[in-house]
Amino acid sequence: MRSVSAAIGLSLAGMILATGLAAANPATTIKDATGATFTGDATAGEKTFRQCIACHKMEAGKHGIGPSLNGVIGKKAGSMAGYNYSGPMKKSGLIWNDQNLADYLENPRKKVPGTKMTYADLRKPQDRANVIAYIKKAGGTK
Repeated sequence: MRSVSAAIGLSLAGMILATGLAAANPATTIKDATGATFTGDATAGEKTFRQCIACHKMEAGKHGIGPSLNGVIGKKAGSMAGYNYSGPMKKSGLIWNDQNLADYLENPRKKVPGTKMTYADLRKPQDRANVIAYIKKAGGTK
């Protein structure tokens, strides 16, 4: 009986550890224009996200110049309550997934012509993957 209890305990500990690791660094994979794949690192993304906090907050419902990013992954673009989006963003039809967000962060006005977002300094695909991983870790997943 002890060995069964010990096995269950080890199994539960493994599941908790695995869950903790997944939460610490959510799976984030994007491709660049050449098709190269980049895997995001939430810890590195937290540093890069400092560029974003002038306009975006991670707290739910707390908007700045840009909308809150809390719950953004999996959500329809232009649909966060309480933020006044541009017409083109509301009509874009995008659902924010890792790749759509990466493409948008590379060049917002190319992805959604007429968007309010003018910042376009996340040119490196690895930086974009890292920021998206951080957004997911910080509450950005719907």
